[in-house]
Amino acid sequence: MLQAFFSTIYHVFLPISLPVIGGMLLKRYRGLDTKAISTLSLYVLSPALIFDTLTKAQLSFDDVYKTVAFSVLNLLLLWGIASILGRVLKLPPAERAGLTMVSTFTNSVNYGLPLVLLAFGQLGLEKASVYVIGQIFIVNTIGVYFAARSHFSVRQAMKSILTLPSIYAAALAVIVRSLHIGIPEGLDKGIMMLSTAYAPVVLTVLGAQMVNSRSAAWKPGLQKALWTGISIRLLLSPLLALLVLAILNIDGTLFSVLFILASMPAAVNAFMLAEQFDASPQFVARCILWTTLASFLVLPFVIALIQ
Repeated sequence: MLQAFFSTIYHVFLPISLPVIGGMLLKRYRGLDTKAISTLSLYVLSPALIFDTLTKAQLSFDDVYKTVAFSVLNLLLLWGIASILGRVLKLPPAERAGLTMVSTFTNSVNYGLPLVLLAFGQLGLEKASVYVIGQIFIVNTIGVYFAARSHFSVRQAMKSILTLPSIYAAALAVIVRSLHIGIPEGLDKGIMMLSTAYAPVVLTVLGAQMVNSRSAAWKPGLQKALWTGISIRLLLSPLLALLVLAILNIDGTLFSVLFILASMPAAVNAFMLAEQFDASPQFVARCILWTTLASFLVLPFVIALIQ
């Protein structure tokens, strides 16, 4: 067990930590502006990764069905628990909305995909792609509802989805596979280059965003919400994921990939929604920071256990 833990640290988390540390240093000492890099990642690198993975993935209908079922059931359970705890602890509406988001949404894209690729290889990445695409839909529909609550607009949520290039990349990949369209070698190499660039770029942005979270303003009296969010994301969420995986009888590589993605720290997108709709962004930013830092200690044990 101990040997597996240190092997995971060396082979998985050491490579991941280098671009994260680089992003933190660039933000701290050079004032790195991540907006342009995030735009590059969202509109170029992420669609390339999704398209390249889906066109080459060896996925069965059973994998897709189980992944979708896991995503929905896990979301509903975490949503219910966060809502109950928010009421029991008598958190203000803004903190309850923030607690729901940090409990239900994980950093499966910026952090999860590179981690899965290093830990489980290309096969793991292929199985993770369906989960990640589902999360993109969920964050931009249900996530808006969690953040906005009373002024939720279905039209606004659908519009936000239609602006995401990864959705079109996924649809195009499905068409290419369904019609058995061959991709020219030169174009395929270009897409692969962009796809390969995704992991180090988004991990650098993650490091810079962690520095932003650390420097965010802090309101007094939010410690109760903070500890609740951290406990749900780091402790309760993995246990619930195991329960759902057992209920759906999921095993093998798909089990490992879904368990890891469901155990990831709070999603960076949660802060963007919290800031936009005033759902206690200070609390959400702190949850993202501390769950991300803690994940570098917790996830190596988790990966070592399931490998």
